[in-house]
Amino acid sequence: MATNKNAVLRYKILDSCFSNPYRKFFISDLIKICGEKLSEHFGYEVTVSRRTILDDIKFMRSLAGYDAPIISVPDGKKVYYQYEDPDFSILKKPLSTKEMESLNEALQILNRMKNLPGFDWVDSISAKINSGLDLQHSERKIISFEENEFLVGTEFLSPLYQSILNKNALKVSYKSFRSEKPIHIIFSPQYLKQYNNRWFVFGENHEFKSIQNLALDRIKKLSPSKHPYCESTVDFEEYFEDIIGVTNDLSKKPIKVIIELSDQVAPYIVTKPMHGSQKIKDNILTLNVKHNQELETLLLSYGERIKILEPQSLVDALKLRVSDQHNHYFK
Repeated sequence: MATNKNAVLRYKILDSCFSNPYRKFFISDLIKICGEKLSEHFGYEVTVSRRTILDDIKFMRSLAGYDAPIISVPDGKKVYYQYEDPDFSILKKPLSTKEMESLNEALQILNRMKNLPGFDWVDSISAKINSGLDLQHSERKIISFEENEFLVGTEFLSPLYQSILNKNALKVSYKSFRSEKPIHIIFSPQYLKQYNNRWFVFGENHEFKSIQNLALDRIKKLSPSKHPYCESTVDFEEYFEDIIGVTNDLSKKPIKVIIELSDQVAPYIVTKPMHGSQKIKDNILTLNVKHNQELETLLLSYGERIKILEPQSLVDALKLRVSDQHNHYFK
């Protein structure tokens, strides 16, 4: 199978077209859609030729490719393309023996890495690969991961990642929840982080010359910028050390939060810490973190099972939010 990344992406795009029984896809449509999707994925304009699409169709039909039942249906002087079997998809095709062997080899390499410092994530990746391999032999799903298949903005992950690696500044069209129209930002992306099942990119806003975080689900468009890339002076491991979530007001200092835990919730928080700074003694939890929106939201999620003792400023902020919520239901 062709290993060119663009080719693999085109096969997936074409697959989604051929699987759609409600629209006729002529060669001009396939050229346009592939160009648009690839440009959106990479963050810069990509053009696709007629010859490339015809070669892709030929490869997908072949035994060396996916043995896909692609048919050309006459429509006047033109033809459109679709799968003869509407239930066919290259994504449903079982892995070949060679592909299975390659995955097993990758799994063995990952397993050798998982005991190294900083490679805790390998356990999760290994479980996902094992899950995929096991599904080749079983129709019953026995493991699932917390993923949101409807998450918006993940198409920007790859171009942002590549921009960070290659140190390219970008022009970002961005619309926050509070703004009516998108704004345009010259931005040097430097770090990607997932929190609460949402992705964020951190980088330098060229106008304000400061670190800003952008939610990927609020990005409307990425395009290359001619501005020089701003090198990061921030240690992002340290940047997140004193916060829960992604909001970090650099002018604030961490505060000591003291919380009384109920007997029911204490074992849960012991096994799933709120933050790396947490200490628990006799059902009294202490944290050293900055006061931000994510801290408030996390504490409120425990409801009546916890009680904030200090500081008073945090207690007052939570009281106000609880009062507002109470008024929604008991006016």
